[in-house]
Amino acid sequence: MSNLLVSGALNTFLAILLAILILLVMITVHEFGHFVSGRILGFRIDEFAIGFGPKLLRVKSRKSGTYFSVRAIPLGGYCAFSGEDEEGEEEGSFNRQPPWKRIIVLISGALMNYVAALVFAFVCLAAFGLSAYRVNSVRPADTPTEQTLVAGDVILRAEGVRIYLATDLITALGGKKQGDEVEILVLSAQGEEITRQVTLRADCDFENYSQVSKVWRALGADTYTAEDGTLYWDLSAAEYRMNGVQTAGAAFGYTWRMAGTIFRVLGELFTGRLGLDAIGGPVTTIKLTSEMAAQGWQSFLTIASYIGVNLAVFNLLPIPALDGSKVVFCLIEWIFRKPVPRRAEAIIHAVGLVLILGFAILADILQFV
Repeated sequence: MSNLLVSGALNTFLAILLAILILLVMITVHEFGHFVSGRILGFRIDEFAIGFGPKLLRVKSRKSGTYFSVRAIPLGGYCAFSGEDEEGEEEGSFNRQPPWKRIIVLISGALMNYVAALVFAFVCLAAFGLSAYRVNSVRPADTPTEQTLVAGDVILRAEGVRIYLATDLITALGGKKQGDEVEILVLSAQGEEITRQVTLRADCDFENYSQVSKVWRALGADTYTAEDGTLYWDLSAAEYRMNGVQTAGAAFGYTWRMAGTIFRVLGELFTGRLGLDAIGGPVTTIKLTSEMAAQGWQSFLTIASYIGVNLAVFNLLPIPALDGSKVVFCLIEWIFRKPVPRRAEAIIHAVGLVLILGFAILADILQFV
């Protein structure tokens, strides 16, 4: 018994380390995007660091004068540009560069995150195929005229929309009513791609992107009861294989669709259609990432791709302290030929950072209350 407990604790510890590693890699990739574009465009960079806190290793480039360091807290990193929070008199200082150059540097971090997510998605799809939903059992038709899915159908498209995520079904079916017929492309149990005309069993009046259960009810999926008495939809995962060109297209479509879903969920949060308890902060992120990463390489690649897209989207939001907000200040300077006072901008970003940290802590607390 004690050996099992030790083994379980060790596996949990390793899974958490793996989750932290994924986050560290993605943040380092983000900062590397800033670094590469900064070097190409002639910015002076004081330090490129992996991690935060006390330095464990630090070397200086003789050519550029940039310090490269590894620091003790493996929860992030940074690319420190000379004169980033002030006017700066030295050649190559951040705020002495034209606004268009600064904008390129600022969006390069998110772009690099997206490229990394695209690579992870491609490797995942090439190795394991596209993960699709298989409907294992279907409720009997209520009337002789109702058309239904067939047990074993794997859903590939709905109303012409390729299904990468469960939320894609919400997008495809949103607004349709009970009794409407929808076109569903499936891979049948016999391995044939077939288009079925399916009669909806319920209204698709989705309030937000968390209401996936309404999709399965409308499509007529059946349920089963687990040993503990919990009711589940009778679904399973199926892997749909594609050729190289299709895989590349699917990787782009998958990550692009994921970005769109993240934007919509954020919009639902801001409008109050989705509660704050539906998301989580850094603790929740590490917990969920560790659980998925421990399930195998497919889950590892999937969550790595998701985090890459998430970081790209989040950093482009026009919220103080994020890259998107800094882009807005650069655009103001470019349009009006005069910058917002640097001290005022620095205060705005500092306040924004405090609010973001408070928001993240609150989101984590609500997950455990």
